[in-house]
Amino acid sequence: MDDSEPFAVDTVLAPVDGSEESATAVEYAVAVADRYDASLHALFVLGRGVVRGLDAGTVEEGDVADGTQGFLDDVGRIAADAGVSLSTSVDHGFSTARKTRHPGNVVLDTADAVDADFIVLPREPVTGTSAEVLEKAAEYVLSYASQPVLSV
Repeated sequence: MDDSEPFAVDTVLAPVDGSEESATAVEYAVAVADRYDASLHALFVLGRGVVRGLDAGTVEEGDVADGTQGFLDDVGRIAADAGVSLSTSVDHGFSTARKTRHPGNVVLDTADAVDADFIVLPREPVTGTSAEVLEKAAEYVLSYASQPVLSV
């Protein structure tokens, strides 16, 4: 990119995990998408405890789906209020079958799949059961993303 090419963003990726920190990151992602007239893709990354619980049958899939959908509905309201189009997906941040499955890989793979031009994710340590998800992803994404990354 040289001085004659303006910075353009068509798709902003916002990895979320249901935490307050990821809700704050969504607000930034919506602002970036609004500024560049871009769309927003929210990726809900499921944490290690949830994935293990689902695999073991100790966590109800319906409960996870309800909680995830509730958070994504909130993201949808924020995006709609700003006039930003939204798409969503949900993925496991960890795998009991694949040792190489890491939240950072999930974020970067999704960025490639949705052709994201910009990534906004929380970097502050998060509290609660999702603490290991995006906190671990942030450092990895900051190190390996080919897109610009805003870490909030």
